[in-house]
Amino acid sequence: MESRRFSAFWCGAILFGSILLHQAEAILGMMQLPKLCNFCDEQPSSCTGTGSCQAECERTAICPNKTDICVSIWRKRDDNFTIDTFCHNPAQELLGFLLDDYNNSKCEMKERKGMGLPFFVCSCSEDECNEHVSFTSYSKDSQVVSVILVSLVPLLVLAVLVISSFYCYRVYLQRRASSKRRRGQPLDFSDARAIMIDDEGSLSSSTHANNLNHNTELLPIELDVQVGKGRFAEVYKAKLKQGSSVTGEQAFETVAVKIFLYEEYASWKNEKDIFSDADLRHENVLHFLTAEERKVQKQYWLITAYQPRGNLQEYLIHHIISWHDLWLLGGSLAHGVAHLHSDRTSCGRYKVPIVHRDIKSSNILVKSDLTCCLCDFGLGLRLDNSLSVDELANSGQVGTARYMAPEVLESRINLENVESFKQTDVYSMALVLWEITSRCGAIGEVKEYEPPFGHVREHPCVESMKDSVLRDRGRPEIPNSWINHPGIQLVCATIDECWDHDPEARLTAQCVAERFGDIEHLDKLSERSDSEEKLPEEIAVVDEK
Repeated sequence: MESRRFSAFWCGAILFGSILLHQAEAILGMMQLPKLCNFCDEQPSSCTGTGSCQAECERTAICPNKTDICVSIWRKRDDNFTIDTFCHNPAQELLGFLLDDYNNSKCEMKERKGMGLPFFVCSCSEDECNEHVSFTSYSKDSQVVSVILVSLVPLLVLAVLVISSFYCYRVYLQRRASSKRRRGQPLDFSDARAIMIDDEGSLSSSTHANNLNHNTELLPIELDVQVGKGRFAEVYKAKLKQGSSVTGEQAFETVAVKIFLYEEYASWKNEKDIFSDADLRHENVLHFLTAEERKVQKQYWLITAYQPRGNLQEYLIHHIISWHDLWLLGGSLAHGVAHLHSDRTSCGRYKVPIVHRDIKSSNILVKSDLTCCLCDFGLGLRLDNSLSVDELANSGQVGTARYMAPEVLESRINLENVESFKQTDVYSMALVLWEITSRCGAIGEVKEYEPPFGHVREHPCVESMKDSVLRDRGRPEIPNSWINHPGIQLVCATIDECWDHDPEARLTAQCVAERFGDIEHLDKLSERSDSEEKLPEEIAVVDEK
């Protein structure tokens, strides 16, 4: 009888422990919060590519999504080493490939090849796990690990309870920070950690845009200097103020603020509606934070990430670029436009295609890694299936005359086929690719920057462009010297196919993006063409002798 009672007692204890473990796991799953990851743009590193080392990043960010993982990328250029750390959605491609080794607590580097240079990538799925990186794979005996885990079940249950308590405390801190914001109290910067800045002072990560969109309070923003002006709005560099309870001083984050006057409500609303689509988020589209109505100033604001390199036109005016820079700028531009035009996300989910309708070099920003991101969606159009032919016709002849496709200048877009709208973007993109190419040192002699159709006046009207584009069938000149470089020869061929007079004969943006991927190996050829190689001539002379 006693033995039965003893057995019953232990069976009950084991059953109770199992139930407790399952409940703890369920609670932990419901309380799962986004990861904390080191978050620094590319910066010099003391890591030499062997052994283990620190990422040396002093900034930590809360990832936008619960499914995000931590990533570190190490690169070697000549004798210099760099590393950048960030959050990433593992369902989306990173530099052309999907990560498949992120279910680790350690960030173990693996060599990858892409973007013209070899580099190492590691990923992991624990808080701040990308702070310490390893270039050596460590083998693990899974059976030994399993035995240890089974033998330490009581300790695991205790660990789950401790972790649950930790997450409860974090939730409490976040709720307290939110409560302070609603009451107008200074935000404790050590608790919030909502927005971080990169090494150039620009915003590199933030609380998910949807969270900011739902914020009913106006953000504490102080305008700094005007950095741009368009037809409908002015753009300012600004400081997003965060209170610091630790130092007693104000901490500032750099953002960009696009300000519309009240009479430009329609433009503000159109751009806000496009930006608010979560499926728009892409590395080659400007990162949107929130939109605000400033009733006191009688203004409408759009708040986005700030890119200190400015727009592409200004960058090309002041810089002569290399072939690799051309490949980065052109390829990223094509990927951004392809993402807008696509009716599927990278995960395969349906999305509404978008046409920009005002692609030009001044509406493209240059990021710190020398890739492009599209901005200024004031004239953008969502190609929703519900749009009628009449609604498409009423969208009007819009855009910048210099970059308008022939069918837009002529007001003869095929309204029965929404692909026709996308092809107008492709024509404009071809002109921007020509601008980028014209400032590449690999073409030979590089002239001063000149916009497409530079022979017409500074701000040509539609009628002036009709003469050049429709009557004369003119396009910007591609000199024979450009095609001496094998990579640029392919780029020029792509440009020629993109600005074809017949919209249906043009390449799609996705095809252009794929072509830039196909010519990646030509980086090595470009290095040879940039220097005068006389070895083949010398060999020919010897053969003649």
